[in-house]
Amino acid sequence: MTRPLLLGATLVVLFGLRTPGAVVAQDFTGPSPWPAIRKERMTRLLPAAMTRTGVDAWVILLRENANDPLALHVGGENAGAPAAVLFTRAGDRVRSAMISGFGEAIALRELAIHDSVVVYERGPGALEAAVAARLRAAGARRIAINSSGANVADGLSYTQRVALEKALGPELTARLVSSEPLVEAWLAIKLPAEIEVMRQAAGLTVALEEEAYATVRPGTTRDSDLARFLKRRIRELGVEDGWNPSQNPSVNSGPDRGHSHASDRVIQPGDIIQIDFGIKVYGVWVTDIQRFAYVLRPGESAPPAEVARQWDAALRGGAAAFGAMRPGATGAAVDSAQRLVMNAARSASVPWGTGHGVGYWAHDVGPGLSRRETRTLEPGQVFAFDSFYAWTLPGGDGTWGNGSKTISVEEMAVVTPTGAEYLSEPQRQLILIRSR
Repeated sequence: MTRPLLLGATLVVLFGLRTPGAVVAQDFTGPSPWPAIRKERMTRLLPAAMTRTGVDAWVILLRENANDPLALHVGGENAGAPAAVLFTRAGDRVRSAMISGFGEAIALRELAIHDSVVVYERGPGALEAAVAARLRAAGARRIAINSSGANVADGLSYTQRVALEKALGPELTARLVSSEPLVEAWLAIKLPAEIEVMRQAAGLTVALEEEAYATVRPGTTRDSDLARFLKRRIRELGVEDGWNPSQNPSVNSGPDRGHSHASDRVIQPGDIIQIDFGIKVYGVWVTDIQRFAYVLRPGESAPPAEVARQWDAALRGGAAAFGAMRPGATGAAVDSAQRLVMNAARSASVPWGTGHGVGYWAHDVGPGLSRRETRTLEPGQVFAFDSFYAWTLPGGDGTWGNGSKTISVEEMAVVTPTGAEYLSEPQRQLILIRSR
């Protein structure tokens, strides 16, 4: 890919420098590494997560069309007839069984996702009875089910739970606990092979955002034009939206809009443009990255001093947060490191935390980087985090979202044993767009 010119400390996009669509992308259309990685996650990471959270057994009930949010992670994404995955722990070993209808059993055995595939006899309550029998045989004392206040660990429907409790009886029903701590402990950690996939996806995300900025013609291009450009590139490259398609990407050249669709606002000289964009690769892993640009006014060769000051302050806040990301640090400590810089730089407050987990969802499970987060960071956790600086535009009332503007350059980083590591080259300079 042809790179934009670097002039001084600022990245400049010149019209005609490169052709939109010229990114040489990592090919995410070939065979997916997910089946092998999923198996490794079950054997390497799940036993430790179950031990850590004191869970002896975990039951996931599956169904067609309105499946459990975690079905993909336990090999139940193709459920036709109602089915269940049952994990049971004995010491540091976890065994898995898929209890399925006859129609899926042959394929499940060939895929060898689980230690065993058991076909239950069809009939009212038969699946739940088969689950209950295996739980009694295992002598499980704490049985996790997907019922919680966290939506990815809340896949058990009311009718499923009623049927399960009827089969379990009072004694085993009393042993049911929410799977939320287990799900967070298991899914928040990513394997090295997953980190590599996410690193490649992050690099592609950044390249596409830079491509989009190269198409801007001030006075003509609308925010929605950039969004449509990125939508087209997603389709061409065979990847998917990183979150709800109606708000991905969020492109904003005007006052703050938060999580939003791109409007038809026409980009003008003097604008600071935000692109908040993510892709999903192999149908599993997602990115969440923001890039910012400034549209030079006629006669300008660099941003005005105040814009440069705001940009520098934002980067210093993000650098402080990145420097605080290490194993054992709380999410609150990372957030506080940034807010100290924001306060010293006279930034307005923002309603967001500094960052959040990212991986299987744009807002993934596990600890966040926010002022009330007491959970600690661990190696293998991946975060999307912002470099914040906010101010009030003329006519604003001084509160966020009412005539405010925020720089929130968003990067992705993985926690390592000694600190943190970026998953793509971080944005150090504003992308400059020349006015004609």
